[in-house]
Amino acid sequence: MMKLGEKQVLKAERFRDFGAYLSDGESTVLLPKKEVPEGLQAGDEIEVFLYKDSSDRLIATTRQSALTLHQIALLKVRELSKIGAFLDWGLEKDLLLPFHEQTRRVQAGEEVLAALYIDKSGRLAATMNVYPYLRTDSPYQPDDTVQGRIYEKSDNFGVFVAVDDCYSALIPKQEEAGDLRIGDVIRARVTKVRPDGKLNLAVRRKAYLQMDADAEAILKGIDEYEGVLPFDDKVSPEIIRREFGLSKNAFKRAVGHLMKQGLVRIGERRIYRVENPEQD
Repeated sequence: MMKLGEKQVLKAERFRDFGAYLSDGESTVLLPKKEVPEGLQAGDEIEVFLYKDSSDRLIATTRQSALTLHQIALLKVRELSKIGAFLDWGLEKDLLLPFHEQTRRVQAGEEVLAALYIDKSGRLAATMNVYPYLRTDSPYQPDDTVQGRIYEKSDNFGVFVAVDDCYSALIPKQEEAGDLRIGDVIRARVTKVRPDGKLNLAVRRKAYLQMDADAEAILKGIDEYEGVLPFDDKVSPEIIRREFGLSKNAFKRAVGHLMKQGLVRIGERRIYRVENPEQD
């Protein structure tokens, strides 16, 4: 059986001026003349990749495709069109990334993480919705530091990350920090390996290690407001995240830490910088 989007070993059956016909014992496919290896003879076996040409005909190639069916790879955007973007995946015909398979609008020249699938019309296409194709057998354990690429964001769940561009991971909503965008490559800490093998991540260090850095950021923010922050620690989580990229819990911990040091005080729904804590 001919397997679209996959590599397989076929047998050379007959030759024509325009190429060689390869067989799996049931059907044949053309290997164009320019790709027929020198010395190939009838009966020889050869490994090829099967895709469809510009006329939508099944065709074989000896070129190395960047990915096979249901695999994920980082591919460069060659150009944009009215129906989507075309990606360079190492073959003569570029791979279509339809608009409806883009998690954000891409630009020519950039690289995107994409998976290969067969669309409803029976053609190979790319998708940036790589979640179903990510692996769940990572070697990582809690407290390991990993590198990953953000491929999707959800208001309900958080930020979806492909660790090492192949393992499934999530930064839960409560762990989000800063301005994380699709396509960003980040370093994060593994907080949990779930029973299904997927990873939970945090872009921040453990609370007791992170608190000094958070406190410093809050002091800098107060200084930018000329010594008086126009809200206290009861403000909404959205405002805290917008101003400092912190969760409300992290913000309250850092403010409490600063108060114990005598560097700030809270009053009248404001947070005030204490100028001379030693004398206060």
